[in-house]
Amino acid sequence: MAMRTCNISARSVFLFNILTVLVLVTYLVDLEKKIANAKASSQHNSDLLNTQVNGALLPSIVPSQKPTLFYNRVPKTGSTSFVGLAYDLCSRNKFKVLHVNVSKNAHTMSLSDQLRFARNLSNWDLKQPSFYHGHIAYLDFTKFGSPPPIFINLIRQPLDRMVSYYYFLRYGDDFRPHLIRRKQGNKTSFDDCVKEGQAECDPNNLWLQVPFFCGHHADCWIPGSSWAFEQAKNNLIKNYLLVGVTEQMEEFVAVLEATLPNFFKGALKLIEISFTENKSENPKTKRFKIPPKSETILRFKNSTVWQLENEFYQFAVRQFEYVKSRTLNPDFSGKEQQFFYEKIRPK
Repeated sequence: MAMRTCNISARSVFLFNILTVLVLVTYLVDLEKKIANAKASSQHNSDLLNTQVNGALLPSIVPSQKPTLFYNRVPKTGSTSFVGLAYDLCSRNKFKVLHVNVSKNAHTMSLSDQLRFARNLSNWDLKQPSFYHGHIAYLDFTKFGSPPPIFINLIRQPLDRMVSYYYFLRYGDDFRPHLIRRKQGNKTSFDDCVKEGQAECDPNNLWLQVPFFCGHHADCWIPGSSWAFEQAKNNLIKNYLLVGVTEQMEEFVAVLEATLPNFFKGALKLIEISFTENKSENPKTKRFKIPPKSETILRFKNSTVWQLENEFYQFAVRQFEYVKSRTLNPDFSGKEQQFFYEKIRPK
């Protein structure tokens, strides 16, 4: 009886040892997998974080697996040139580019269309990161219960933008040189248009960049609305990742490449090549663009619309200069800034 008990005890010990070994082996295998995954993730993050632009080591934001960018482009701000970079990079950097074409080239949508668009853009799973662009006023996705995309934009000195658009309607551009524009053949200069008081050159027509950032509220589109001006500034700061200026296109691209390398890796090199080949304003307005005379400029400067549009532009410039300095020159040592957590309670 004692011998049988001893055998049972020995068998139990043996089985226990076998189970212990199996558990230990399983644990070690799982641990090795976690270490391997951690190394791979660390290397991936390191590649993203060690982005260099102009010789500086730059901090980067690592996007989620399927981020969505929305560039609600303002007309005649260099948007075609910038979007061209996205189309050049999309295959290499593995993201989709989609042009949003609204019926009749409208800049705003009805409430029902806003709802459908917000839900469609947020829920359409392309299985790749996506870059949407179109001439659409800012849309508050959260109003419809949809996660917002990452908004970016470019704006331009307001009178320069208006003059560029004026001659664009008459002479087209190099992007689609054979397309007949609706004012083709009209050789009236911008100065003469203003002097004659034609509706096309009314200072109220400057009112575009403010409402584009203000959004779909009725007051956004009232020329000279101080409420729209304040709303546009608020949206620029709170709801846009980055707003650049046409006059600093290269720097705008550099900041985007440093911040969103998954989309814009290699963009700065492409735009530098374009600048070298004298295509910095491609698609530029063809033939000529006559600068407005001083009396024309003075007439615009006396209008409330110009004052608010210009103040909004200067506000955007100051913000971009600040972001650019903090991104392309993180600190005086030229090294990447770090952050860490401390004094964590309870332990």
